[in-house]
Amino acid sequence: MPPPLLERLFPFLAWPRQWTPASMRGDVLAGITVALVMVPQSLAYAQLGSLPPYIGLYAALLPAIVGALFGSCGQLSTGPVALTALLTGASLLPLARPDTPEFVALAALLALLSGLIQLALGALRLGWLLNLLSHPVLMGFINAAALIICLSQVPPLLGLAMPRSDRFLADLAHAFGGPALPHLPSALFGLGALAALVLLRRAAPRLPGVLLVAAGATLASALGGFEAAGGQVVGRIPAGLPALALPAIDLGAAIALLPAAFVIALVSFMEVASSARLISGKTRQPWNQNQELIGQGLAKLTASVCGALPVSASFSRSALNYASGARSGLSSLVSAAVVLLALLYLTPLLHHLPVPVLAAIILLAVANLIDFGALTRAWRISRDDGLAAALTFCATLAFAPNIQNGILTGLLLSLALMLYRGMKPRIALLGLHADGTYRDLERFGLAHPHPRLVILRFDSPLTFVTAATFEEGMLRAVRAQADVRVVLVSGAGINDIDATGLHTLAGLDERLRAQGCRLAFCGLKKQVIDALQRDGLWQRLGDTAGYRTEQQALDALLPTLP
Repeated sequence: MPPPLLERLFPFLAWPRQWTPASMRGDVLAGITVALVMVPQSLAYAQLGSLPPYIGLYAALLPAIVGALFGSCGQLSTGPVALTALLTGASLLPLARPDTPEFVALAALLALLSGLIQLALGALRLGWLLNLLSHPVLMGFINAAALIICLSQVPPLLGLAMPRSDRFLADLAHAFGGPALPHLPSALFGLGALAALVLLRRAAPRLPGVLLVAAGATLASALGGFEAAGGQVVGRIPAGLPALALPAIDLGAAIALLPAAFVIALVSFMEVASSARLISGKTRQPWNQNQELIGQGLAKLTASVCGALPVSASFSRSALNYASGARSGLSSLVSAAVVLLALLYLTPLLHHLPVPVLAAIILLAVANLIDFGALTRAWRISRDDGLAAALTFCATLAFAPNIQNGILTGLLLSLALMLYRGMKPRIALLGLHADGTYRDLERFGLAHPHPRLVILRFDSPLTFVTAATFEEGMLRAVRAQADVRVVLVSGAGINDIDATGLHTLAGLDERLRAQGCRLAFCGLKKQVIDALQRDGLWQRLGDTAGYRTEQQALDALLPTLP
């Protein structure tokens, strides 16, 4: 067995311990099944990113292998995905014109930058930073982005030309409001493919519906002269393997792409984490967030060397991979082998694949991401979360196609709301409840335990963020009764204290002493007591700071009150 350090550096060394004849058979079958979906999806997602379709196949080959070799969850299927493709195309449109070598080169540069960000976060064990993006913000962004993707695919589905500018909604209106009518053969192919995909998903979900529809449409297009009739097809796909080279680094372009690279690193890993959590919950196999960042970062770097767009782990393909029997990264190697065969031998057959069919494939795959119920649930749970989700949704739509601005807006808002909530923690005065515990006296209509004593509960760390609120609460507590002589702080909720908190406590202690009051504590945690001892405040407070419960404190304090 390889040493643990080697397995941490090279996770694929642990695969052989997971292999049995049954599991290897499952990996092979799952790999073939996923590849049958991945090949047409790769062409479609490259098209979504305004890139030549064959770039999608490049992204599904070596990056898929590297992501599997260095990731921690063997069932993840790395390659082109819809959200990352849309972000890529939107980020590059202001810098270059699609269908040009400059546009493809910038896509590779974007893959390099986003890969370096993920690799650095994983290597430095900073994966926790990605948790700053709240679930409501992510759902607001995903719903808006999925809606944008679906709307963007309606014109090609019907054979309508759609301009590309920095105003998506205006471009969409122009596509439908212009003089051009839908191209009938394109509409027939697009709507027919969409109907066939839906029918196959419901009637025969185990069949590779995407592949069957794409193959049937390609055959019909070639025999029926779809291209000659004015229909748009995939066209020539270069046969063979991608040329491996580092992308040309233009400093100005790299600086312009950094915000987009950060958003792609963030959003793509959220999709990875969602898949990994779901699958590891079913397999009961652990996954490592930082190792997955390293694996996905290396996969993006590999994509840049292949001249491809940024990649990620697809939620739908990963779920299919697991459901088809995958138990290790071997399944991804099998999928990559099938993609390799397609690149070497099947590219001439893909020439006549209609673009409206690719639009139908994207529509069906992305429509599953739309979940408006998540936005309403966030609003029911918390108005702050609901506001963050709604604003992210609206901002993403408003900024489209530059949808990265939408998620940055939501990220800033959620951080601001988190800081605001942190500055306003819950403070309650306590009284004895009928069940024998001390609870919020205002909520339950209770009395103070003594005319000259009040109990204050503080449900937050006592830091520079909350110190002012704590001080205000203490002063209100002193005024809660006519002649208060003891303020007992129930400190079980104080799990941390910093220098500002200690300074505030010291000032309050001096002020209360000057007014003839005493400050007492119960339920303080070890880390808070340690800080009080290091500061010397513990010795000043004396015996009144070490009570464990409210009742113990009252038993000791009440006999001392007149």
